[in-house]
Amino acid sequence: MRIFLLAVIIVSFAGSALAQDKIDRMRAATMESFTPDTVKWSDEPILPKGAQSVVLVGDPTKAGVFIAWLKFPSNYPIPPHMHPFTEVITVLRGELGNGIGNTFNMEKGEMLKAGSSFVLPAGHPHYVWTTDEETIVELIATGPWDIMYTNPGDDPRKKK
Repeated sequence: MRIFLLAVIIVSFAGSALAQDKIDRMRAATMESFTPDTVKWSDEPILPKGAQSVVLVGDPTKAGVFIAWLKFPSNYPIPPHMHPFTEVITVLRGELGNGIGNTFNMEKGEMLKAGSSFVLPAGHPHYVWTTDEETIVELIATGPWDIMYTNPGDDPRKKK
């Protein structure tokens, strides 16, 4: 009898935990394939001029998981900044430098080649840069996505 009661209590807690799960799950209506040469790239206004993006799944302006690709030109820096939620970056093409901190310093970062990933916790200041070739990365994050530059003067949205 005790085992039965224990099982009922565990199932009750598990059920209530699932009922409290408020995340908007990632959804897709159809199967799609993506290649960097066939997607429709758009200028990315929250990053310095030259970056382009395409959203593959989800909506970065709403709560929930989304997947996007970002394309950076050669020798492209993104100044120190933070994001409100954890994100995972995977280098698909080229190389991406990644450094942690409020001061841009390529000598203190690491260079990631295609196939490499990093996880960035929410609120951690970091900066990235590219080498002498175009770089494409995949971003998996939770929306609403945003970027807060350590130096507000670096924010391209304020330079219009």
